Amino acid sequence: MKNCVLAALALSSALVLSTPAFAQETPQSQSSDSVAKPKKPSDNTTAPDAAPAPAEAPIHSEYNKPKDIPSSSNTPTFKSEAVTVNVDVSVMDNHNHFIPNLKPEQFRILEDGVPQKITQANLSEAPMTICMLIEFSGRFQQFWSYGWYETLQASYTFLETLKPDDNVAVVAYDLRPTILSDFSPDKRKAEEAMSRLRIPGFSESNVFDALTDMADRMSGIEGRKAILLIGTGLDTFSKITFDQARKSLQESGVPIYTISILQIARMSLEGRGGMSAAIANMDFLQADNEMRTFSKESGGLSFFPRFVGEYPSIFRQIEQAMREQYSFAYHPTNVARDGKFRRIKVELINPETNEPLRIVDEKNKPVKYTIIAKSGYKAPREVE
Repeated sequence: MKNCVLAALALSSALVLSTPAFAQETPQSQSSDSVAKPKKPSDNTTAPDAAPAPAEAPIHSEYNKPKDIPSSSNTPTFKSEAVTVNVDVSVMDNHNHFIPNLKPEQFRILEDGVPQKITQANLSEAPMTICMLIEFSGRFQQFWSYGWYETLQASYTFLETLKPDDNVAVVAYDLRPTILSDFSPDKRKAEEAMSRLRIPGFSESNVFDALTDMADRMSGIEGRKAILLIGTGLDTFSKITFDQARKSLQESGVPIYTISILQIARMSLEGRGGMSAAIANMDFLQADNEMRTFSKESGGLSFFPRFVGEYPSIFRQIEQAMREQYSFAYHPTNVARDGKFRRIKVELINPETNEPLRIVDEKNKPVKYTIIAKSGYKAPREVE
């Protein structure tokens, strides 16, 4: 199939960005409910004489929380006032390679500028739970267009990097997100889901709505989890604004990794000049900045590849950043249960001098490094 798909490279990149698309049949989900945390049922009422419609079997998820079991009145209850904050940290060098062998005492975690006492620290490699959130709209992913080819190329390439015990879900979005497959270690289900990405349904791409919806659904999942967003980042008319999406993603605690597509097509469009090209370029630059912000504040990474040949190395970097992490836990000194957002900053220090840690390579040359961690969390509220 790859030989056939490569023919799409001959299509004009500029036409991909300028040709309008019309609504067609959209990829269908196997179920209206999905991905770890189902939505609340709607309040639609049924006529008294009408027979109740048979309930569709929801997509099975290993991560659905069990229903609360009612306790007996004689059973004692306990209330814990302690709050534990978990922070996963990746330290990458200037080539985006993970830096191992760092000691816990070389890390300093500040919450709203106040140093915190680390109570747990470990370096581990664990299975990942990943939601592939794929933009698939008629604006840029028309059948056999370059955008369609690049989207599928990126999606299939990432799927090949996953290990057998990783769980992956596939979600496509245009006007609204469509769950194509729920979390499963069976990669064949994800491949079957992506095989339905052929004819897009709408020309809109409401990325803010789709991204926050998936992050909210995944917020209760334990362990290593992340969202991989593959798309242009352009938002047409989501129900929420960028600032609202940003706040929601900060509170969800789900790292966002973004892959911006159509970079080479944008360069071709810039070469054409004109007012329309300048406006389109400004829209793309704004989308790039928004994707970069989502990734940085959630503890993820953002990439802007110009060629599909860059994808294998990019996905190796993403896999390493997600799979190999330093995990820390602490009890915050601020015990107020006010529901406010607390900002987190992670630093590397020399424990003897409290100065910034200097890391050198095998030639004793200083290594520039980047610390990747979530920007904060939302404090709990007092339960009345």
